Amino acid sequence: MSRFSQPDPELSHRLSRRGMLGVAAGATAAALLGAAAPATAAPAAASAGTASGAKGRGRPVLPPGRLGIQLYSLRDKVSSLGFGPVFAELERYGYDEVEFAGYTQGSAGAITLAQLGRLARNHGLNPIGSHVGYYSDDPGAYTFAQNLTKVLDDAQALGLKHIGTAAGPFRYGSTVDAWKRAAEEFNTYGAAAKARGMKFYQHNHSEEFSFATDNPKVRLYDVLLKETDPDLVYLEMDIYWAYVGQFRFSKRPDGRPAPFEPLNYVLRQPDRYPLFHVKDGESDPSNPYGYRMTDVGDGDIDYRRFISAVTRLRGHRMAHHWQAEHDNPAESFTFARRSSAHLHSLKEKC
Repeated sequence: MSRFSQPDPELSHRLSRRGMLGVAAGATAAALLGAAAPATAAPAAASAGTASGAKGRGRPVLPPGRLGIQLYSLRDKVSSLGFGPVFAELERYGYDEVEFAGYTQGSAGAITLAQLGRLARNHGLNPIGSHVGYYSDDPGAYTFAQNLTKVLDDAQALGLKHIGTAAGPFRYGSTVDAWKRAAEEFNTYGAAAKARGMKFYQHNHSEEFSFATDNPKVRLYDVLLKETDPDLVYLEMDIYWAYVGQFRFSKRPDGRPAPFEPLNYVLRQPDRYPLFHVKDGESDPSNPYGYRMTDVGDGDIDYRRFISAVTRLRGHRMAHHWQAEHDNPAESFTFARRSSAHLHSLKEKC
């Protein structure tokens, strides 16, 4: 039997609670937020977004209990309202998980890690991971390189299963040896995380798919995969930035073709990708990145195809976590609501 096919009591409890709460969750959120809440917050299973491929008649593309959101997308609301009202809204929109980008509330006041974890779970949200800096010149910085023990202590206190960084492995440069050196450090962080029952992960942007400056035939992302121990270092593919990388780096510096498909990285080593960022973009070849970031469902990235390809792998239906994100949404609650509605609407092709 696959190691991913075992029952998940924690997930079953959250889904059962979600079903019992029903409409009451919406009333609670409205009371907490008042005028700050969106005027019309549709339920998570509302009609699909505008992107093609939203319709279908098969089973839901999104596995139950596996939709999360990167809280960086809601940093304005966390700062102004605090985590409680934000979590209430996310529960109402049908989210199951949250990924942190810091554990403070900004101007909304202080909160302890114990309070934060309890608050999330009280709203049916599983704290699944967190982004922390890789390194800093400040010896007191809250990063893996400077304060590994503290970073892991905090993650463990929150009950996180994953702890990672959104920083690229560029600490020592863009040569093959520089990335090998960074990979050694990642292996160290991964071993320390594994000793505490967690997985260390790295979240990509587009530059990871560029080429080594000392060997332009070598893609740096391939160095990272090769030089990190698959039992210690995991990847969180940001799907939007991976396709930006495809647009930017499908040719070597000398102009020779070097095409790649982001999905194929996952299909070759699916166990290395426990987490994903579901971020959308509208194709725009005039843009140096090839896309303009949009709310999930408003762009051109075919999430039905991508998620289906991963979850159809034997034993992998429930093995991955899908975190919606937008770096700078026009209105963050609206982004969260519409992204959940779109992803829940996706059905498998018959």
